[in-house]
Amino acid sequence: MMRLFFLIVGIFIASQINLLAAEAGMPQLDPTYWASQAFWLILIFTLLYFVLSKMFLPKIKSSIDDRENKIKDNLDEAQKLKSVAEEKLREYEITIDNAKKAVQKINFESKKKLGSEIQNKKKKAEKEIDEEVKSAEQEIKNLKKNSVASISAISEEMTSKVIEMVSGVPLNQSSIEAAVKESTKISLGKYL
Repeated sequence: MMRLFFLIVGIFIASQINLLAAEAGMPQLDPTYWASQAFWLILIFTLLYFVLSKMFLPKIKSSIDDRENKIKDNLDEAQKLKSVAEEKLREYEITIDNAKKAVQKINFESKKKLGSEIQNKKKKAEKEIDEEVKSAEQEIKNLKKNSVASISAISEEMTSKVIEMVSGVPLNQSSIEAAVKESTKISLGKYL
């Protein structure tokens, strides 16, 4: 609101004042003023050049150089970090490869050890089975021998009783034993 007020007041004052340039025309186009205009033009642009070149441009150049150096430093640091990251990646890959090799080696050794243990247990079991079979065979042989003796004794006793019952007279024990042994050799010989 205040701005609008000052703008209206300014326009009113400017319209009431007689401007010097309006009466004489445009002085910059009048040749009598060209020399002074050229002097002031050269003076102002020279001062402006020196002020810009000595004050503002060095600060701008310094800022640009600082920014460029900072960018270079950041790029160099990024390159170093990239190199470090690549080296760490290589180390990681080497570590992973070594770990895989170690796992394979452990796996191979475990399989080998397990296979060896299985073979040892298998041999032990086979040995125990062989011993049991030999023991069983020995028991069977002993049982056969004892059976033959028991069968012979039972056969002699039964033969003696049967002959005594049939004939009424007991026979000589030695002749019964000889007959039973002879018949046992012939009959049981093929089974023993």
